[in-house]
Amino acid sequence: MENFWEKLKKEKKPFFCLAPMADVTDAAFRQIVAKYGKPDVMFTEMVACDGLCSVGKEKLLQILEFSEIERPIVAQLFGSRPENFYESAKLIKELGFNGIDINMGCPQKNILKQGAGSDLINSPNLAREIIQATKNGSGGLPVSVKTRIGFNKNELETWLPILLEEKPAVITIHGRTKKEMSKVSAHWDIIKKGAEMAEGSGVLIIGNGDVQDLEDGQQKAQGSRVDGIMIGRAILGRPWLFQDLYAGPPSFEKNMRILVEHIELFEEKYGEGQEDHKRIKNFAMMKKHIKAYLSGLRGAKELRIKLMDCNNGKEAKKLISSML
Repeated sequence: MENFWEKLKKEKKPFFCLAPMADVTDAAFRQIVAKYGKPDVMFTEMVACDGLCSVGKEKLLQILEFSEIERPIVAQLFGSRPENFYESAKLIKELGFNGIDINMGCPQKNILKQGAGSDLINSPNLAREIIQATKNGSGGLPVSVKTRIGFNKNELETWLPILLEEKPAVITIHGRTKKEMSKVSAHWDIIKKGAEMAEGSGVLIIGNGDVQDLEDGQQKAQGSRVDGIMIGRAILGRPWLFQDLYAGPPSFEKNMRILVEHIELFEEKYGEGQEDHKRIKNFAMMKKHIKAYLSGLRGAKELRIKLMDCNNGKEAKKLISSML
């Protein structure tokens, strides 16, 4: 059966993806993005395989909630134990996702301490085992990998062939090393080298790093010959980013109404109405979105300062409504 990645490649080049971002691309935000500017593929926030195989599983399942409007939707997993990737992949299949992504690129210290994320670049044999285990548990779902060009230095020429040999459906290359974090511009020349290395392998390559909008993504894709483009931080405050290239941003008033809608969705899923022992997010996580929605808007400074002091969605909505 043809997987959705292959179908996308035939229909569109480049295709566009919303990056998985911890505490950003939750179900509330993805639904807003799907409504106002749906990309070709969406990813969940990363979820711990160890957690999904523990007594705390039920709480983590909230991260894996999704709606039909988000399809195709890929669940991203992180960890370092192949057996837990196998079990988690079976669960992802049962939950009805369209694909599974393995995080081999996260640079966060708490993830690296677990031997996960970009630390897997230092453990190529374990990385192989994880891909194999995930495939074995996936029930036929396409398995992809998101990684970086290296750990402390560019080592794509030795690292990428290892991944290509395991034949994931897709490899997303973030154009920086773990050491570089986001302190330097993404190396699209190295991403291009990765795309060239993958030619003829049957593995699709997605480029990621510093893509500002659709036009920028199309230019980077043309220059690097990647199959797809992944956009991350640029989506903050601009959930319409993936809409038609010439549609332009909404008016200030519509922007604020989208923000209110986003706040309402966040509160519905994670707010004070939920039982405390089940809540995985608090309103503070919504504030990075609020700040982004108001960034660069004339006369919004005072409103932004007041919204940062809000304790919940009800207070925030009241403030915005009074302004509108």
